[in-house]
Amino acid sequence: MINVLFMGRKPVAAQALTWLSKRDDVKVTGVITDSHLAVSPTRDVAQRLGISVLSREEMEEQVQSGKLQVDLAFSMLYWQKIRAPLLQACSRGVINFHPAPLPDYKGTAGYNLAILEGLDHWAVSAHYVDQDIDTGALIEVSRFPIDIDYETAQSLERKSQSELFTQFQRVAEQAIRSPRILPTVPNVGGRYVSRQEMEAMKEMRPGDDVLRKIRAFWFPPYDGAYVVINGVKCTLVSPQILHSLADSTVSSLFTRSTTEENGSANVAARCDAG
Repeated sequence: MINVLFMGRKPVAAQALTWLSKRDDVKVTGVITDSHLAVSPTRDVAQRLGISVLSREEMEEQVQSGKLQVDLAFSMLYWQKIRAPLLQACSRGVINFHPAPLPDYKGTAGYNLAILEGLDHWAVSAHYVDQDIDTGALIEVSRFPIDIDYETAQSLERKSQSELFTQFQRVAEQAIRSPRILPTVPNVGGRYVSRQEMEAMKEMRPGDDVLRKIRAFWFPPYDGAYVVINGVKCTLVSPQILHSLADSTVSSLFTRSTTEENGSANVAARCDAG
C-alpha cells in the first residue's frame, strides 16, 4: 500500500479525493484544502472519510518529524507553493494537475488568455513539481476543443475540470502502480502570468475587442472586465451573458438583438464603489 498526500480545492479535487479513497492500494494520509472557507467540497469529503485535514505548515512539520508518512502526493488546483519539506519526503514525487497547456501557459490567467487569443482548443497538464511554479517535468498534456465564439472563463473552467478529472484518473493510476517516477518530457519555455498581472488585464482599454474581453473575464463572483466611471469600477456584461442568466420562463417585449442596428455592441455594467 502506498501513502498518498492530497492537496487541492474545487469540485474536481473532491472527485479526485473520492476516487483515491476507493482504492485498496492507497492510504490517503492527509488532505490540504481550502478548509478555512465556508464552502469547501474537498474538506467535506475528507471529513466524511475520516482523513486528517491539515494546513501546509502542519503538514510540513509532521513530514519533517516523521509523524506523516508520504510516498506520493497529488495537487489538484492547489493554490499555495509546494515547498522543500514535502518535495524531499516524496520518493515517488509530487504530481500537479494544471488547468492549462504547459509549457505555454504557466501561473494564472490561462482561461482568460485562451479566449482573448481566440484559441479553438485548450488543454490540461500533469507534471512533477519542482522548486518553482509550473516548471517541473511534464507527464502528459491532454487537449480538447473549445468554442471560440461563446466560451467564457467560467464555462472553460467547467470543461477543464471535467478533463482534469479524466486526466487525474489516468495519471494517478500509472503513478500509484509504478515503483518509480513516470516518463517525462522537459517543461521549458512558455510564459508565467501572476495574479497581479491577470487583474491588470481586466481593465477595458481603447482597441480592445469588448465582447471577447467580457467573455474572457466572466467568472462570478469575481470582478470581470471593467471600466472606471467617475471613480467607480464597473464590471461589464454582454447581451449573450445576460441572456444565459435570464429566467427562461419570462420574456420581454423590449429585448433587442445582441447588437444595435448600427452594429455596435450592447453592454451592461455592474458598478461597485468598493
